[in-house]
Amino acid sequence: MARPPVNPRFHYAWVIVAVTLLVLVMSAGFRSTLSVLIRPLEDEFGWSRSAISFAIALNLGLFGLVGPFSAALMARFGIRRVMLVALAIVAAASALTTVIGETWQLALLWGVVMGLATGSLSVPLAAIVANNWFSRRRGLAVGIMGAANATGALVFLPGIAALAAAAGWRYASWTVTLTAALLVMPLVALLMRDRPADVGQRPFGATVDDVAPPPLASPLNAAIRALVVGLRTRSFWYLAGSFFVCGLTTNGLVATHFLPAAHDHGIGSVTAASLLAAIGAFDLVGTIASGYLTDRFDSRWLLFWYYGLRGLSLLALPVVFGSSQAGLLVFVVFYGLDWVATVPPTVALTASTFGRENVGIFFGWVFAAHQLGGATAAIGAGVLRDWLGSYTVAFLISGGLAVLTALLVLRIRPGPTPDAVRPQLEPGARAAAEAAM
Repeated sequence: MARPPVNPRFHYAWVIVAVTLLVLVMSAGFRSTLSVLIRPLEDEFGWSRSAISFAIALNLGLFGLVGPFSAALMARFGIRRVMLVALAIVAAASALTTVIGETWQLALLWGVVMGLATGSLSVPLAAIVANNWFSRRRGLAVGIMGAANATGALVFLPGIAALAAAAGWRYASWTVTLTAALLVMPLVALLMRDRPADVGQRPFGATVDDVAPPPLASPLNAAIRALVVGLRTRSFWYLAGSFFVCGLTTNGLVATHFLPAAHDHGIGSVTAASLLAAIGAFDLVGTIASGYLTDRFDSRWLLFWYYGLRGLSLLALPVVFGSSQAGLLVFVVFYGLDWVATVPPTVALTASTFGRENVGIFFGWVFAAHQLGGATAAIGAGVLRDWLGSYTVAFLISGGLAVLTALLVLRIRPGPTPDAVRPQLEPGARAAAEAAM
């Protein structure tokens, strides 16, 4: 049998990156669509804002928690199969939403089902794809794909909002169904592959053949065992804790409360929404640049600068809100470039600590901490605003936590974990978490 070329003229890994990027962009847009439907659902059914928000909360929570389990399923059944099943579930749930009439149905379909499906197509997927397909430029690949969450909402939601306003919310829901079923699923079926060997190539930049590990016998047990191993490993606590603060300072605080905070300072809704969209645009640039840097520099020092600068920007935000609009524009550019720049170095540290083949499951748990941090800030900042009458304390607390996190990430001690880690993910294997400490 002929060996695959070491450096083929065209490497299929970049096709995989393009397909995964499309899936992540669309998944982020699908997940966020319910935020556009809040007002139409209120008007048609008379449902309370809290009842609809409950479905959103379920969606966000399950979106983060399903990551390690979907990663284990991909290790058992393959990336392509899991992606196709998840997209089919997205299409079905969105279609069924058009015939709902009770809030529990919204919570079930858009909260539980859509949360689980889109959570299977989130940031941990980018980590799995990058580590399967790349030996070099892995950080750049993660950076390109990792920016998709913010970009997805940016490019998808304005059109969905316009359609819902012009034709009704059911048309918006059908758009999600048709996009998932007729556009994204065929592309995944035709172009997606699990590993380079499936197309007769080696991972990008590799000089040895790609050897697929044996499939996991039990995805559920593998995900739970990975959490047990992680909880007994000091570096996992630093990684999960830092990503908790990442979610707290981005999705939970700024993405949720920037608009109402701007309104408190007399900034119009359209202007504030445009500033938030600009943050998403700069995020795309910043995360790709972070991926490039991750391939070249110590990930711990990159995280030190990212969290430190983010913390300083949040500490300055209360002052910026009260200054000229030029100051706010500087914040948007500075903060936007840092928005999810933490993803590539965090993935790299997870891979170096727990092994490249295990990165999907372990990073899935780290990402779950990210979503938990986001939920904490979303609730906590709202409570502080109601209690104190402003968001100043919330911004100061978040900024201080980010600065503290910048110091903590330097304590991570990455290094190749012995091969004993993977058997720990299988039922009946002995725990050897001390090996990763």
